[in-house]
Amino acid sequence: MTTSKLAEKAMENLKSNPYFEKYAKKIATLQETSPEEFLSKLQETEIERRRKAEAAKEEERKCALRASASSKIQTDTALQSKPKSLATIWYEYYGQKDGVAAVVPAANFLSILENSRTHPLFLFPLPRSNGYEFVVCQFSGNDIHFTTLINYQTHKENAPECLTLTHYTDLIDSKGIVLMRGEFDTDLLTVSEAQCLANQLQLYYGIPTESKKRLLDTFTNNPSAFKFMDLVSELENLTL
Repeated sequence: MTTSKLAEKAMENLKSNPYFEKYAKKIATLQETSPEEFLSKLQETEIERRRKAEAAKEEERKCALRASASSKIQTDTALQSKPKSLATIWYEYYGQKDGVAAVVPAANFLSILENSRTHPLFLFPLPRSNGYEFVVCQFSGNDIHFTTLINYQTHKENAPECLTLTHYTDLIDSKGIVLMRGEFDTDLLTVSEAQCLANQLQLYYGIPTESKKRLLDTFTNNPSAFKFMDLVSELENLTL
């Protein structure tokens, strides 16, 4: 870039600076009294700006390469690890975060998918200090979204979520497992409450007993006969 172009570009950048108006008079004075010095400073400013921009761009490129290498190493490690080792890594990683995690056998996950097609909407009871609050779960591909019943009745599909479970199927063929992680609103749920909902999902959709299958079927196909307290009884029988 020529000297005049450098100065012109530097002046454009200078005017875009939020502090330009504050020093506009001093800049104008220097421009009038010592144009060579002003031009020289503009050139130096533009050259320095470009140097920093190039350095930042190079650092971004290096960071991207490091991230790519790290991702490849993790993927290679995952593919070489045994399912039991993967489970340990998965639980250790997400055990340090505000979330829930699980390593789901492929057969259980396929059962969840199959049952979700027939029963895309269901309810789970959540123990509270003054009784139970009911939470609605809705399926969307490999994701399951949870919202409180009162919010669902008020906002329908726009109801705010309290928990989202996401399933990762990358290892279902090679390792026979599916990794699951859950993220929840800490203002609405505790870790144990989020885990309680995740566990109930597995019990009703992954490995359902006959009584749970009947509840799913009644809720979907004969809602007028569905009784909320039957859900509570199922949950309480687990804790006896």
